[in-house]
Amino acid sequence: MPAEQLALSGPVPRLEADHIPVRGDLAHIRLAGKVFVPHYSVPLPRVIAAGGTELRRAGRDDADVMAPLDAGTVFNVLDMAGNWAWGQVGVDGLVGYVPLAALAEPGA
Repeated sequence: MPAEQLALSGPVPRLEADHIPVRGDLAHIRLAGKVFVPHYSVPLPRVIAAGGTELRRAGRDDADVMAPLDAGTVFNVLDMAGNWAWGQVGVDGLVGYVPLAALAEPGA
């Protein structure tokens, strides 16, 4: 959590969406003070379960595939809705959606 006072001070540079965990309603807590959204989220670390999965641009089976994810890959969940989780691969990897069923607790 940021310790300093947060303030809006003008336009911000355009962010590279594929690697920055921000969307219109939610952003990673580390972006507080850099982007303005209604909510910030502390990541919930998970790993991709046996069999792997695909990272998608939207929380739908027919959404574009961004990348395959191997079993054991760290996925930091920032939001869950329906059968999908939105988050980031590792600390600075791609941002997208994976099926909740494809996630496991680390060390499980």
